[in-house]
Amino acid sequence: MDVSHYPLTSTPKTGAASVRIQMVILAGGSGTRLWPLSRQQFPKQLIGLMGAESLLEATLRRLDGLDSLDGIDVATHGHDTVHFASADELIVVCGTEHKLLTAQQIERNGRRARIVLEPCARNTAPALTLAALAAGSGDDPVMVVMPADHAVSDLDAFRRTIAKAIEHAANGALVTLGVVPDKIETGYGYIKAGADLGTADDGAPQARVLERFVEKPRREIAEQYLASGEYWWNSGIFVCRASVWLAAIEHFQPAIHAACVIAFERGLHQDGFTQLDVDAFEACPSDSIDCAVMERIAHEPAFPGVVVPLAAGWSDVGAWDSVWDMSNKDADGNVARGRVIFEGSADSFAHSDGRLVACVGVTGVVVVETADAILVASKDRVQEVKTMVGRLKAAKGAEAQDHRKVQRPWGFYDSIDHGERFQVKRIVVKPGARLSLQMHHHRAEHWIVVRGTALVTRGEETFLVSENQSTFIPLGTKHRLENPGKTPLEMIEVQSGAYLGEDDIVRFDDQYGRVTEKKTAG
Repeated sequence: MDVSHYPLTSTPKTGAASVRIQMVILAGGSGTRLWPLSRQQFPKQLIGLMGAESLLEATLRRLDGLDSLDGIDVATHGHDTVHFASADELIVVCGTEHKLLTAQQIERNGRRARIVLEPCARNTAPALTLAALAAGSGDDPVMVVMPADHAVSDLDAFRRTIAKAIEHAANGALVTLGVVPDKIETGYGYIKAGADLGTADDGAPQARVLERFVEKPRREIAEQYLASGEYWWNSGIFVCRASVWLAAIEHFQPAIHAACVIAFERGLHQDGFTQLDVDAFEACPSDSIDCAVMERIAHEPAFPGVVVPLAAGWSDVGAWDSVWDMSNKDADGNVARGRVIFEGSADSFAHSDGRLVACVGVTGVVVVETADAILVASKDRVQEVKTMVGRLKAAKGAEAQDHRKVQRPWGFYDSIDHGERFQVKRIVVKPGARLSLQMHHHRAEHWIVVRGTALVTRGEETFLVSENQSTFIPLGTKHRLENPGKTPLEMIEVQSGAYLGEDDIVRFDDQYGRVTEKKTAG
């Protein structure tokens, strides 16, 4: 491998027998363009947009084959050939409000992870900086960093591309994967690929010098990029040494570096979670990896950039047209999910969570039905869904935050009905699960058990409530609900009071770690 094209930004610690490969997943996206399935409290990476498994679970499965990278030998610049080995533990960065669902999906897929919790959204540059700090500087690992909300159809090609990227990253380059475009696309950022870095033995496109990053272009500019053959889509997947990223972010964005270091060092590190110092992280500027660093390295020889071509059926699943594009279609180009009927329609996408969706005589539309919201959009304007969700948030619409049916680590609840001073929920608790010991300032609750048996704590008393029985929780009373049985507990809860918001809750004890610490987010 010819590495004379670029210098090392730091001396890799390759005197040891191996170099650690650290897998990093950035799972903090909100996915507003995929509303109404994707909500702020249940974003696209945690839901099954492309099938039964979530995008996060698909990303975890994508890592499985990367274990085969163990044992690859790569000649690093100025050093002997070294051996690479994958770390046993992932690093995952996500929002505090998503920590339990994220942890559940990781555990369900048999992975171990250090989960870094962001108390507020600050974009991908701070997220990657936190991951580099969590990776540790002792053995200076090569980080393979990927978003949790992308899709890849050719896993073998993906793994071969990652192996190539690791070779360059081991020698000190900031490496990104670029997708050679096959159509005009204004929803992606672009990378200008420069000179070749050697010749690929298998005849595949070779790694090239990264000349510059370009933000999402207008359509006429995207047409020029496609015709030139010099611009590739930015996949958002990066490979670099932890020390190289930390040096780059400190050089280009010292305020981000400083805030992340303070938030990390003052944070609480226990039970597989890193809970950041809230005040320090809230002071961190918000910026993307592209804008904070990658757009700037072309003018800084000390930070060489490399782009490796990715031809693996990649999509960022950023909007509903991407979901349509990656889905199996009928003879008329339609995609149906759930209870959907197409009649005289073409090139359309329809999704139903329950009710029948009938599309007659339409072309190029997107229809998405959920229990509390319906989206109807022209397929060529789905990028504007993000703007619409912004308006919904500004109006404090509940549909921007959560679904009617809300998943919790202990089960779920479904908001059946509500009025001026009441709300009715259907609650299902998993066998052996229990809710937190809690209290409400503004509402009382009536519980009616319709299936199973509930173990209820109310004030100083604890008692069982069986099917067709009920109990009452007065306003201001400490209480807890548990399912001591081996079958799901199902009950109806009627809330009444002056304020019924989900933030009217004080937790005193919680097995899921949701009791908030003073200076950390939990």
